[in-house]
Amino acid sequence: MQTTLKTLHLLGAFLFIGNIIVSGVWKAVADRGDDLAVARFATRLVNLTDVVFTGLGALLLLAAGHALAGRHGGIIANPWMVWSYAAFALSGLVWVAVLVPIQIRQARLLRSAHNTIPNEYKRLARLWSVAGIFATVVTLPPIYWMVARAV
Repeated sequence: MQTTLKTLHLLGAFLFIGNIIVSGVWKAVADRGDDLAVARFATRLVNLTDVVFTGLGALLLLAAGHALAGRHGGIIANPWMVWSYAAFALSGLVWVAVLVPIQIRQARLLRSAHNTIPNEYKRLARLWSVAGIFATVVTLPPIYWMVARAV
């Protein structure tokens, strides 16, 4: 059972972190251009992959990670787990409070655009990139802590 939980936890980490890195790079590159069709496609696909891959990855990370934590004395007994949960929560807060609202606003702007990408979309894209980099970077230390099992 523990091997299955570890496998699910690693799969969750791969899906979660892999998708946020790949989607972030992919959308940032798409946002640098002036092609309305590309921006619409990128925004639509990032929104979809966030739900499918980032969401599934987050669920697997939380469920399997929480189940594994009990086998190692619990979350509070391990500082690296406390910090990992905090990093995950901070990243999630940035996604819920900043990134998802921006993505929704950008999708609406693009739906109503006719021939060009609105300047408001471009402004939001810059903010999305900065917040996205932060929300991604904060998820990386827990990978090391998980492997090293120390803070």
